[in-house]
Amino acid sequence: MDTLCALASLLVFQCLGEGVSYVLNLPIPGPVIGMLLLLGFLSIRPRAAGVIEPTALELLRHLSLLFVPAGVGIMASAGSVSGQVTAIVAAIVISTTLAIVVTALVTRALLRRKQRTAATNGVAP
Repeated sequence: MDTLCALASLLVFQCLGEGVSYVLNLPIPGPVIGMLLLLGFLSIRPRAAGVIEPTALELLRHLSLLFVPAGVGIMASAGSVSGQVTAIVAAIVISTTLAIVVTALVTRALLRRKQRTAATNGVAP
C-alpha cells in the first residue's frame, strides 16, 4: 500500500507540474516544475521522504526501461531530422560542456562551504 501511495504522490506532483507549466505558459517542462514542487513539499515535510524514497529508488533501478519509448520515437523520426545533424551535434556538445562546467562549479562551491563549516565548528574536514 505504501508503494501505491508513493507512486501516486510522484504522479500527482508530475501532473501538478504539467498543469502549472500549461496554465502559466512557462518554457520549463512540467516534470521539472513537478520535481521542484516535490522538493518544496519534502523540505516542509521531511518524513514524507521516507515513504516516497523506496518507490523512487525502485523506479531509478529500472530507469533505462523508461527510455525505450523515447529511443523508438527518435528512430521513427530519424528521417525528418537528418538535415539537422550539425545543429543537433552542436546542441549536444554545448549542453554537455555546460553541464560539466556547472557541475564542477557547484561541487567546488559545496566543498568550500563544507570546509568553512568544518573550520567554524573546529572539526577537521
